[in-house]
Amino acid sequence: MSPTEKYYETLANSVIKGLEKRGMEGYYFKTSKEAVAYVLSMLPSGASVSWGGSVTLAQTGLMDALREKDLELIDRSLAASPEEKKAAQQKAFCADYYFMSTNAITADGELVNIDGNGNRVAALICGPEQVIILAGMNKVTADTETAIKRVHTNAAPPNTLRLGLHTPCSQTGICKDCLSPDCICAHTVITRFNRNKGRIKVLLIGETLGF
Repeated sequence: MSPTEKYYETLANSVIKGLEKRGMEGYYFKTSKEAVAYVLSMLPSGASVSWGGSVTLAQTGLMDALREKDLELIDRSLAASPEEKKAAQQKAFCADYYFMSTNAITADGELVNIDGNGNRVAALICGPEQVIILAGMNKVTADTETAIKRVHTNAAPPNTLRLGLHTPCSQTGICKDCLSPDCICAHTVITRFNRNKGRIKVLLIGETLGF
């Protein structure tokens, strides 16, 4: 085991303990392949599944795997009109399983997410029966302050470029705490405790994933 692998495993154990005391379940996988295999093993045939926008989910191969399984996929990207997209977003709140990543997670198990429209964080807070979060160990931070800074510095600027948005950070690479119409930092949500025990599961992966 390399020093980095040992470090990730040790840090993940600390995060998992933090998650447990906050009413969330935590698991550690060395690779995306292992994490995806675990996800597929928990999904019953015919279950309804949706997800929030996430580079991590695509990088792990989970999105392709879900499309090959016998599931009811609620995919807003297939909507042919704004009305269909809105309907898909609303239906996602009734899904059996909702997949997402987290913008950051503290060593003590707090989830930090910053969203533009808010549909992703809304589903995290309330709605879907099960919320499954996949996150690379690169998203672990010391505390909520550094987590928020990480999102503004490392996640928001590349995400605006990915989405073709026009914000100050898309032009300079630096957060300007903007109030742009395209701002993707409209909602900041810190999940410090989960009252619905068993609903939120966090799968930590010993890789660099997402932004």
